[in-house]
Amino acid sequence: MTEVDYVARTEKMIIDGASIIDIGAVSTRPGASEVNEATELERLLPALQALTKRFPDTIFSIDTFRANVAKSAAQFGAGMINDISGGNLDENMFTTVAEIGLPYVLMHIQGTPSTMQDNPDYENIINNINQYFSSKLNELDRVGVEQVILDPGFGFGKTIHHNFNLLHHLSSFKTNNYPLMVGLSRKSMIYKLLDILPKDALPSTSALQILAVINGVDILRVHDVKEAVQVIKLAEAYTTAL
Repeated sequence: MTEVDYVARTEKMIIDGASIIDIGAVSTRPGASEVNEATELERLLPALQALTKRFPDTIFSIDTFRANVAKSAAQFGAGMINDISGGNLDENMFTTVAEIGLPYVLMHIQGTPSTMQDNPDYENIINNINQYFSSKLNELDRVGVEQVILDPGFGFGKTIHHNFNLLHHLSSFKTNNYPLMVGLSRKSMIYKLLDILPKDALPSTSALQILAVINGVDILRVHDVKEAVQVIKLAEAYTTAL
């Protein structure tokens, strides 16, 4: 993707109503090829620099599990760190986030991106994730990270059944009053269950997103911004009408 392409795509998302733009230079989908740190930085920093210059009032979230990438991104104007590993893939991530002082997305994952879908198993997935969050939040508090957003990690070490169990019990992750973020957009829990292609999963995505917002989700991580904004408005109208 050229600079013209990602600037135009970002501009469209902002016009459509995006509050935060999440960018990353490493794929974490199951089976994705590994990318070293130097390549990640080489891909990420020029794009981030161009985007923060073009859109100075926009928050750019950096999707990375590497502490050095998070630190470098902060120097180039990043406004948030979104770590799919919950600090498990880089022991320096928590102290680095404390140092740079940015909000941190703490996501749950079982295993690593290359192993997470190899027969994921839980004794009780809701309890297990809440215990994970509690332990990680204690670590983050000890090193001085003040702003944390929780993400239960739909599709990251979960079966279809696990994912729908999470969706049904989303409110259980709100007990500590931390903001809650989810990524449901065009996930395999939708297209595999319905036997459709990801590109055809927008209506089904919107259906699950409205359930998520009604059940306490604060941030939706999406591909289709305009439609997600509509979902949020409908959910807010529904909840305030009670």
